[in-house]
Amino acid sequence: MKVQQIAVIGAGQMGHQIGMLCALGGFHTTIQDVQEEALTKAKQSLAILMGKWVEKGKLSPDQKAAAFRRLHFTTSLEEAVKPADFVIEAVVEKLHVKKAVFKELEKYAQQHTIFATNSSTIVNSLIAGVTQRPDKVVNMHFFFPPLVMDCVEVVVSEQTSEETARVTMEVCEKVNRTALLLKKEISGFVANRILGALQKEALSLYEQGIADFKDIDMICRKALNHPIGPFELMDLSGIDVGYYVMEQRYQETGNEEDRPTPSMHEKVEQGHLGRKTGKGWYEYQQIGVKKG
Repeated sequence: MKVQQIAVIGAGQMGHQIGMLCALGGFHTTIQDVQEEALTKAKQSLAILMGKWVEKGKLSPDQKAAAFRRLHFTTSLEEAVKPADFVIEAVVEKLHVKKAVFKELEKYAQQHTIFATNSSTIVNSLIAGVTQRPDKVVNMHFFFPPLVMDCVEVVVSEQTSEETARVTMEVCEKVNRTALLLKKEISGFVANRILGALQKEALSLYEQGIADFKDIDMICRKALNHPIGPFELMDLSGIDVGYYVMEQRYQETGNEEDRPTPSMHEKVEQGHLGRKTGKGWYEYQQIGVKKG
């Protein structure tokens, strides 16, 4: 099987960059979202990002133009999925939403088309049952931001075929990303299980009053040599994203320790989700970050 056309479902902070990666990799790519506003925002964001790449010499003007010629945007799921050989779902991290999307994909996709989920924690076997192609369903977990982060976790279930895994790894190679194949499913995969443990401990230390979140971030940067602290990272990726991941893990395990913490719940309730809303653990202004 040779992948020529890719559909990316969801034009949010992950989806639109995954779509551009695919276009840069030579694939004819369609980004689909139910909201026209999200597509408009995605186009504007990618135009700015690719313009900066050209300025920095990472991309030639011709390469930029060619990538945008291969990239299309639509609100129609049918239009995006019908010609696609490979579909990457990048919607909100909620199992029932992903199941609904995959059920719709089945209506329009060709028989040979592979369905990949960019879920950061949900294993594909929990989603594959709503399709008639569990052998063609796989996890393809990009990291935020996809145009910067050089890693993809490819995770197979017991039903995922070897061909599906091989083709997914080949797509990763063509979009110039280092792919690691995980042959056993586990919620959160590798990176987010390690990251989640760090985040959970950081939140516990903060909520116990052991240290302020700014000091915890500083210790992680200065003592552990992390590029950014756990609270800064939550703001960068979106506090709601981590919240939904913990909610999903709790639903799977029933373990109270997997529930979102009170301070995360408060942030989500207030709509203070991080950089994308202008306020999370830190406040964000056009001139930069106000610490405190």
